[in-house]
Amino acid sequence: MKKIGIIVGNGKLPLYFLREAVSKGIEVYLIGLFDSIEDEIKAHKNYRKFNIGEIGEIVKFLLLNDVKEVVMLGKVEKSILFGDMKLDYFGEELMKKLPDKKDETLLFGVISFLRLNKIKVLPQNHLLGDMMFKAVTYTQNTLSKEDQKTVKIGIEAAKALSLVDAGQTVVCKDSSVVALEGIEGTDKTIERAGEYAKEDCIIIKMARPQQDMRVDIPAVGIGTIKKAVEIKAKGIVAEANKMLFLDMEECIELAEKNNIFIIGVKI
Repeated sequence: MKKIGIIVGNGKLPLYFLREAVSKGIEVYLIGLFDSIEDEIKAHKNYRKFNIGEIGEIVKFLLLNDVKEVVMLGKVEKSILFGDMKLDYFGEELMKKLPDKKDETLLFGVISFLRLNKIKVLPQNHLLGDMMFKAVTYTQNTLSKEDQKTVKIGIEAAKALSLVDAGQTVVCKDSSVVALEGIEGTDKTIERAGEYAKEDCIIIKMARPQQDMRVDIPAVGIGTIKKAVEIKAKGIVAEANKMLFLDMEECIELAEKNNIFIIGVKI
């Protein structure tokens, strides 16, 4: 039987992957990074909890179970990641070699250590190709000419933001940038935009210019749509072919109900 390991962060994405893998007869070994991950994952017979800094223990768990392929799925918020870092010997040695403490740098360090131990890290959309955003308008509502100008500005801002690894989401209104994502994450960024600019904002989420599909593929899911509804946003724009669209049917239904557009754009 084929085996795959999942390094599990927060959110629904690891759960979707788990269900898809099980349906295909793949045996899954789950490594949880936080207490807040999905209960269904924690209840799995092959689940173990580790800190991301316990890289030696993680590799030991995988090798003892003859797992040679892994995916890294779910949200790994910087505030949680660095607020509760626990290092084993190999984690300490790895941190000494890293040029900085950016979340992306740490994750690539982990990937390198896995590769040294002959464990391959698969792209995050492995088994999940049908969930990738496409360059289409998913809702009946679409962009006005004025909205197109706002979105163009937002895309440029989001690309610049992602270039420095600060975030991937911006919120715009009336051809102006209202909020940029930082350490607080997408949801808090949307909330902040609602406080500043009130209704009719447009949420724009882009991938990094050189997005590595093994690490942190951006995603839009029902939580994002609910936040958009909460601030009475006008719409959501996401980059096609580089971003996951989770809970697609539920998202579209909720967006239509609240006159919010959802659009995938190819950059």
